[in-house]
Amino acid sequence: MKLRQNIRHFAAKKALTMPVVGDIATEKLVDLHVRIFGERADPDHREEREAHMEAFFDCTFDTYVAALESGFPEAEAREITHIQSNFDFYNHGWTEMMEFPVDELETHYERYEAFFSRYNIDIANPLGDFETIDIPEAPTTMEKLDDPEHPHAEGGFADDAYVEDAEGNLNVGGKEEPESVDLNAAPGMQDVEDEEAA
Repeated sequence: MKLRQNIRHFAAKKALTMPVVGDIATEKLVDLHVRIFGERADPDHREEREAHMEAFFDCTFDTYVAALESGFPEAEAREITHIQSNFDFYNHGWTEMMEFPVDELETHYERYEAFFSRYNIDIANPLGDFETIDIPEAPTTMEKLDDPEHPHAEGGFADDAYVEDAEGNLNVGGKEEPESVDLNAAPGMQDVEDEEAA
């Protein structure tokens, strides 16, 4: 899928893999993702989805760390968590929140099938073994699957992780991690919030 990647993503990676600081970073990043994806939701349904998204996203940061520990680079580890979220959006019929079209779900799953299988993750069970807390139920809009609209989806990027840089150039697989990363650049480590951290 198509992702952004900048110094804040590498700073977030550093924060999420540290003791104590990791919990703070997770909380801030969960809030950030709930806000970003909440803004993509149908306004009539936004509020009723927030508790579900908050708990779900909290679990995906455990997936992110596990993917890093399995040797995936930052972009792919983050992509794995976004794929989990898109599985969840699909399962609820929240197509307006999806980042890639519904007809690419299987392809995205297959790219990471070995990792997903190890943790019992699939389209119908997007958190698998990472569902370590209760995920509040949220109303579905399954009728949207009959004729899905994806205003935030970008198709054609299912075969790899595509990273867009600040100039709009696409690189396959992501950028090389900087040797030195300032932890203060991570979301939540300062007062500035940046949507590009999603």
